[in-house]
Amino acid sequence: MYYDALKTFVTLAEVGNFTKASESLHISQPSVSLHIKNLEKEFQTELFRRSPKGVQITPTGKILYSRARQLMAIYEQAKDEILEHHNSVRGKLIIGASFTIGEYILPGLLLKVQNDFPELEFQIVIGNTDEIVNDVQVFKVDIGLIEGHTNEKELMVHPLMEDELFLVSPKSHPLAGKDEVSIYDLQNHAWVTREEGSGTREYLNHFIRSNGIKVKSLLTISSNQGVKESIMKGLGLSLLSQSVIDREVKHGELSIIHLKNKKFTRTLSYIYSPIMRNKRSVEAFMQVLSKE
Repeated sequence: MYYDALKTFVTLAEVGNFTKASESLHISQPSVSLHIKNLEKEFQTELFRRSPKGVQITPTGKILYSRARQLMAIYEQAKDEILEHHNSVRGKLIIGASFTIGEYILPGLLLKVQNDFPELEFQIVIGNTDEIVNDVQVFKVDIGLIEGHTNEKELMVHPLMEDELFLVSPKSHPLAGKDEVSIYDLQNHAWVTREEGSGTREYLNHFIRSNGIKVKSLLTISSNQGVKESIMKGLGLSLLSQSVIDREVKHGELSIIHLKNKKFTRTLSYIYSPIMRNKRSVEAFMQVLSKE
């Protein structure tokens, strides 16, 4: 069976270096080279282009990478299902979560899962929405939790919960002391926001465009904490999930700006490949999510 060779191939594709691949897999470098050579012979194609700086995956290598991740996921799923047939739900569940969910919402969900399935182990991968969608597609994670949208037809998408967002400012901002503000009041201000690919950034972009708001400046930071710290230092306004700002608002470090006749809500979702639907650890996790 080519499972070991495929595992080596996927690892090499991700680390881009034979030495790093051998160290990661705890096998010799000649074994890595042999696995790749056997696969190239099997598929009659060059999978990598070698250079002194490392290796670069070829177009046909990219095709195999996608399928190899899928085959490995099916193989691991079969092992888990056989093990779980004789035992309780156990093994490792790899969860991908966008930043807002992973940092502020997921810990509470994991506590509930642990109470119901104490033998289940978790590995958490945090990224922005686009990154998590990609990780689910290539089976780097078993299931993903996102705050943005995806139109990927091969993925199953289910609502998780409703999330409310708020306009926030530093305590010293001129808008902070007003009972209500209008769209006109939001013109020509500095803003602080997450990076492209973030569900929160997508929501803010839509709000600004749809209301014709002129932005004085835009500071982009790929961290919720970085965005909050920048706002507290007076660098601009932002639109953030209640779960992200709750503590700072209670401690008086951030102010909520109430926009007249406007409420910001969105649906958080969980996504997975149909292949993962019957994996017992995924099924157990979805049982908890369905109760939210």
